[in-house]
Amino acid sequence: MTNSKIILTHDDVKKIAAGAESEARQNDWPVVIAIVDDGGHLLYLQRLDQAQFGSIEVAIAKARAAIAFRRSTKVWEENVAEGRMRYLGLPGTLPIEGGLPITVKGEFVGAIGVSGVRSHQDAKIAQAGIDSLVL
Repeated sequence: MTNSKIILTHDDVKKIAAGAESEARQNDWPVVIAIVDDGGHLLYLQRLDQAQFGSIEVAIAKARAAIAFRRSTKVWEENVAEGRMRYLGLPGTLPIEGGLPITVKGEFVGAIGVSGVRSHQDAKIAQAGIDSLVL
C-alpha cells in the first residue's frame, strides 16, 4: 500500500508569498509574511520595507498556531473576545487574526502568518496568498 503525502513545494511557497506580497503592496501595508510546513517549520519569511521588526516573530507564531490547531488564529481571538480566557493557556495558540492554515485536496500542508497592520488586514493578506496557490 502506497500513501502519498502532499507537501508545499518551493514553487508553491513562492506563489503564496507573491500573492500575499501583492495584496500588501497594493494597500501600502508594511508587513512580515511567514509560511510554514505541516510541522510548523519555517519555509519562507519576508519583511517588507518599513515593517516593524516585532512582527517577525508574530508572523511566524501566527503561522505555527494555524497549522498546529488546523484553524485560523481568528478562532482564538474570537474565543478570547467572548471571555473564554482559558484559551490563552493553550500552548502554541495566538489569539490574533492573521494566521491561516493551507489545505490542498483536503490535506493540511502548512500555514501562512502575516503581521504588521490591523489583524483583519493581516488576514486579508494571508488569504490573498492562499488564493494565489493554484494546483
